[in-house]
Amino acid sequence: MLENFVHITSATLEAAGIIAIAFGALVSTILAFTQYIRHKAAHAAYQGLRRRLSRGILLGLEFLIAADIIRTVAVEPSFHSLGLLAIIVLIRTFLSFTLQLEVSGKWPWEHKTEENAPALAAKGKIRKE
Repeated sequence: MLENFVHITSATLEAAGIIAIAFGALVSTILAFTQYIRHKAAHAAYQGLRRRLSRGILLGLEFLIAADIIRTVAVEPSFHSLGLLAIIVLIRTFLSFTLQLEVSGKWPWEHKTEENAPALAAKGKIRKE
C-alpha cells in the first residue's frame, strides 16, 4: 500500500517536472516570437527566451529532484541507491545553480542592497548616507 503511494507520488512529481520544462519551453518560445514580431528586437527576444526557459527548467529540475528523493528514500533505501541519488542530486543542483546564475546575473549569496535599501534602512539594518 505504502509502496504504491510512493510510486504514484514520485511518478506524479516526475510528470510535473516534465510538464514544467515543456510548458516553460513552449511559453518562452511563444513570448520570444511575439516580442520579436512586435518590436523587431532579436537580442531582447533572445534574452527573454533564455531567461524564461531557464526558469522553466529550474522549476522542472526541482520537481525531478523531489521525485528522486522520495523514490530512493522510501522504496530502495540501500547504499547503492543513496549513492546514485547523491550523484543525481549533485548534477541537478549544479545545473540549477548555473541556471540561476544565468537568470539573475548574480551569485546566490549576492544581495540586492540597492533595491532593498529603503526597507533595510527602515529596519535599521543599513545606514542611510
